[in-house]
Amino acid sequence: MSKKIHVIGGGLAGSEAAWQIANQDIDVVLHEMRPKRMTDAHQGQGLAELVCSNSFRSDDAENNAVGLLHEEMRRANSLIMAMGDAHKVPAGSALAVDRDGFSDAVTQALENHPHVTIERDEVTGLPPEDWDNVIIATGPLTSPALSNAIKSLTGEDELAFFDAIAPIIYKDSIDFDKAWFQSRYDKGEGADYINCPLSKDQYYAFIDALLEGEKTDFRDWEKDTPYFEGCMPIEVMAERGPQTLSFGPMKPVGLTNPHSDEKPYAVVQLRQDNALGTLYNMVGFQTKLKYGAQAEIFRAIPGLESAEFARLGGLHRNTFLNSPRLLDNSLRLKQDQRLRFAGQVTGVEGYVESAAIGLLAGRFAAADHLEQEIKTPPLTTAFGALLNHITGGANAESFQPMNVNFGLFPPLEKRVHKKERKQAMARRALETVDAWLA
Repeated sequence: MSKKIHVIGGGLAGSEAAWQIANQDIDVVLHEMRPKRMTDAHQGQGLAELVCSNSFRSDDAENNAVGLLHEEMRRANSLIMAMGDAHKVPAGSALAVDRDGFSDAVTQALENHPHVTIERDEVTGLPPEDWDNVIIATGPLTSPALSNAIKSLTGEDELAFFDAIAPIIYKDSIDFDKAWFQSRYDKGEGADYINCPLSKDQYYAFIDALLEGEKTDFRDWEKDTPYFEGCMPIEVMAERGPQTLSFGPMKPVGLTNPHSDEKPYAVVQLRQDNALGTLYNMVGFQTKLKYGAQAEIFRAIPGLESAEFARLGGLHRNTFLNSPRLLDNSLRLKQDQRLRFAGQVTGVEGYVESAAIGLLAGRFAAADHLEQEIKTPPLTTAFGALLNHITGGANAESFQPMNVNFGLFPPLEKRVHKKERKQAMARRALETVDAWLA
């Protein structure tokens, strides 16, 4: 009981795990290697830094599985959701946050907690034997030394995929004689996105430019690594067909251009990225184009001719475990049960999903420490559906990263009209999660 729990990795999952443990009056050491060792994607040294989008996606707890997971996490005293809510920025029906304010707030909360110690150093191999309760939440950017140690222990090659980052633009460099504020179908506050319209000719010229633009070269050992479908580079989407983007991130539906009576053929949307409203990211525009090509191609979009970029897009290689084969239902490694895993390294995809698995890992580790029975969340909850998928519900032979979705939930016990099915699943989930938390 006098021993501390160790959490390796200060991302969303590790931060959430440490918070859940500390709030049970258990001492926890949170190990974060930045700034001593940086990654290919992080910009700073704050905990819970958002390296890709600033969106936690839908906040609709009645009709969307991600929104339902938000609500379950709020009821479980989630640090990530509390700070997300405190630092949200306009994003229609989604929850998006000021990434710097959010990270600063998570960092401060953990630094000020009396049961949390933050150690800024890299754990270069498997944890020492006297660490008998460990959570590894190093994310998809796990350092090579630790990754190789885990690989050696499990005897499995880690799976990998490529993840891409979208550019961020200074708002005052956008031409509002061409662009306008509006949410699709006027959702949220009705004007949460900046919209840049393209005519049919402009759209197809843009597609040609994407396909011809100079792109990042892969090293030989990376060439067989797949992309994750949920974060596909925009030029890779364009390769699937010239109309793919006009039916995807550039669809013009639900929008009205106040500058013209002509309906746009396609629209580029930008979402607020910070609380001040000075930065906007290009929605769905993650890319592997080289920097020079990005600036040239994206400035051809009407309204962005003079765009100044706070950050250009990029590509990084992510790794994750074959969790259905390697982890038990409380996220412990079958080969060494003092080790738990949490976050994206377990094969969940998305900020909220990663934090949710961190929340569960923290609670399970605390129960072990207190010699209490571990009670996993019911399958009817978003927590339970996601946990079940990565620890046995998915096929280990074809396992790929997964976002939370209603397809992971067991069917309803009674027949419900299709239009009401999601709401019924959400009501059932919140009833059962409250009982589990109690």
